[in-house]
Amino acid sequence: MSDSGLEQNLVRVPVDGGELAVGILGPSDPSTPTLLAAHGITAHHRSWLAVAEQLPGVRIVAPDLRGRGRSNALPGPFGMRRHADDLERVLDHLGIDRALGVGHSMGAFVVTTLAARAPARVPALVLVDGGLPLQPPDGIDPEAVLPVSLLGPAAERLTMTFDSREEYRAFWAQHPAFPAPLTPELLDYIDYDLDGEPPAHPSASVEAVAADQPEVFGPRWYRDALRALRVPVTVLRAPLGLLAEPPGLYPPGALEQARELVPQLRIVEVDDVNHYTILMSRHGAEAVAAEVRAALAELR
Repeated sequence: MSDSGLEQNLVRVPVDGGELAVGILGPSDPSTPTLLAAHGITAHHRSWLAVAEQLPGVRIVAPDLRGRGRSNALPGPFGMRRHADDLERVLDHLGIDRALGVGHSMGAFVVTTLAARAPARVPALVLVDGGLPLQPPDGIDPEAVLPVSLLGPAAERLTMTFDSREEYRAFWAQHPAFPAPLTPELLDYIDYDLDGEPPAHPSASVEAVAADQPEVFGPRWYRDALRALRVPVTVLRAPLGLLAEPPGLYPPGALEQARELVPQLRIVEVDDVNHYTILMSRHGAEAVAAEVRAALAELR
């Protein structure tokens, strides 16, 4: 239970190679509306705390994806199809017939992969600044595993160690994407992310991040999956990127071009947020929650 009264539970789900840690945020009653929520490439399930606060009466089933959080000891192979396999195991294990698919950043690619494969189980998608192919860096083969040095500051953090929880909090407090002071939900996220005894490191596996990164550029199989989607798809776009810089992960107009792959795509612009705060600030979480409520209403 969080300080705000939000119910939180962590369960273990058997998957290939071990157990997947799965956060259950909100009511545990299986009759309540359910989201299947997938986090970003270096994140974990507690990135959904701010959204959960805005959705009382909604159950959020949010795994730590393979190679992240308390699932970071699970072996490869990785990739969106492997993560989708794990999510399907979660639905089976928890007896969930269908759930609204919600994903942030890389997690949007994961829930999209599952929805293309099993639309009866994931009958609608809300994608948060992700899920549509990104433009690869110039000169980079989008099919190749990238070295960590090319994955940006989010991945560089994974190679660092921290002597205490306070030191890790101080590191995040200097991050340009987050205005001071850090919210209680973000402090909870930061504390959970630090793995092991000091000197401790962030929980995401460098191997997993490097293996997953190429698929966010949209390999052929993923573009085919997008074309095959028949479920409603809403994407929310942040105008600022990982360091709160314009033009964001998706430059203006990029998502409109994605309608060539997903004609039913609905685009929502969220003002005054970056790639992180579109999910992990109150303003961003309110925008995400509004689209979730609308999608759930359509599914009734």
